[in-house]
Formats: sequence, structure tokens, C-alpha cells
Amino acid sequence: MTSLRFDDRVAVITGAGRGLGRAYALLLASRGCKVVVNDNGSAKAGDTIEANPAQDVVDEIRAAGGEAVACTASVATPQGAAEIIRAATDTWGRIDVLIHNAGNVRYGPIAELSDADLDAVLDVHLKGGFYLVRAAFPAMAAAGYGRVVLTGSCSGLYGSQTTVNYGMAKAGLMGLNNVTALEGGPHGIRSNTIIPAAVTRMADGLDTSAYPPMDPELVAPMVAWLAHESCEVSGEHYIAAAGRMARAFTTESKGVFRPDWTIEQVADEIAAIRDPAGERWTFPPYPSGMADHLGRSFEWAHRERAK
Repeated sequence: MTSLRFDDRVAVITGAGRGLGRAYALLLASRGCKVVVNDNGSAKAGDTIEANPAQDVVDEIRAAGGEAVACTASVATPQGAAEIIRAATDTWGRIDVLIHNAGNVRYGPIAELSDADLDAVLDVHLKGGFYLVRAAFPAMAAAGYGRVVLTGSCSGLYGSQTTVNYGMAKAGLMGLNNVTALEGGPHGIRSNTIIPAAVTRMADGLDTSAYPPMDPELVAPMVAWLAHESCEVSGEHYIAAAGRMARAFTTESKGVFRPDWTIEQVADEIAAIRDPAGERWTFPPYPSGMADHLGRSFEWAHRERAK
């Protein structure tokens, strides 16, 4: 099997001072990648700065013979995101890989969540992802190459109680991923999300005694593949959880067609509308998911009306 390497490639990895991001940075660096290790050293809630782990990871990479620089700018502002991308282009003249892993968490049920706690999480995860992609896109497009990995979550796919802000942000990043794939495709830019499960400081306070081994290193190989030049998939969502690798995607039931509807007819047909066991329609976002979704729906409507 050919070894997949990143020689002469440059990666920006946010939240790379600890946990998952650190595992990504160490793995890519061990395969020849030059790495911007971004981490502002904030606490889990993102409200205080408690350390400088970015430099610790840089020192670790350099001690192993790799190349890395630290950047402590925050992803939560356009200026901070631009500074993070410039750390790559100013140091090595390029950016090939963007992995947005930085995160925070603030708990609260919907009825009690404060505006401040909503904004703090959306700013880091969702807006941070957008700011980074926007800042990196011109350089990647000019080079005709790029790999973007955004971090989703089961909270974005399925929801979890008391973390509505987190789930909203992660679902939004999946939407950002779809559009990045569509707009980046003509420029050689591929974008996908990772939906990871690992025991990191984000799990502090949870009872993990029944969990199987869930070290960040079990997630890192999937992220590294999505970041590699051999990865040609785009607009997709990949799961890495406790040794399981999988793909998550949106699918539709075929549903029911009528030329017109009443409320009562919707009620009568809801079982068939919802039926997950019948024909399913699955449209990958890239390269033409929205058009395929509309085209199939329109084709059915025209065919039925012509009968």
C-alpha cells in the first residue's frame, strides 16, 4: 500500500492545541505537512484564556523533525480568521488544507439559553468556519487546489438536549460544507465534514465509564484522508466514532404526488409520505444535488399531470 504523504503541503488546523486538533496536527506533520497550529488557549466555554497549547504542539512537531508555526488568533472574528490564514501564506506562501476544529460549548435548554451563550458558540463554530473558508478561498482558488474539512457533530445530525446552540452551529457547518464544495469544485477545492466522537475535554463532566476506547487518534486517519490530495469526494459527511468509519447523508422518501392537496388529504396520506421503507431518493450535494432534487420532483409532476 502506498503511503499517503503531505510533502510540500501546508495545513491550517484550528483548535489544534489539544484533543482532536492536536491529533490531526501531529499526524499530518508526521507525513510531511507544514502545519499552522491554531489555538487561543481558551477554556471549554471559550470565556477565558488558560494556556498556550499551540506552542506546545509546535514544539512537539519540531522536535520530531517537522515544520510548524503557532497562531493564537481567534476564529470568532473576521480579523482573527484572516490572521490565521495569513500565518500560512506569510510563512510558506500557500495554503492547501483547512481543518476547522476549534470549538466551545455552553449549556442551557432553549427556554433559558442566554443570547450571550448562543452567540459565543455560533461565533466560534459556525461563523468561524465561514470566516476561515472565506479567507482561504482566494488563495486556494488561485492555486487550483484545496482541501477543506469542517467539523460537524451528531448534535447537528440528531440534536441533543441543553446544547441547542452547539447543534445549530454544527448543522450550519454542514450547510457551509455543501456550498463550499459547490463553489470550490471548479477550482479544484474539495470540502467535506467530519462527524467525530472522541473523549476530549468537551466530555468533561459526562459519565464516560461505559464508553469503548475513543481516543482522538481513532478519528485522525479519516480527517487526514479527507485532507489528502487523493481525496476526490466533496460535499459529503463522514463519521469516525470509536473505531467505526461511515458516511452520513440526507435521503428523502419518494412520497406521494397529487395535482392538488387539502389538509385532510395530507392527513390521510401522511403514512405514505413518511414511509421510509419504500423507494428513497438520495442526492449528494456535490456536484448537482439541488438541481437533481428539483429535477426529479418536476419530472414526476409533469409525468403525472400528463396522464
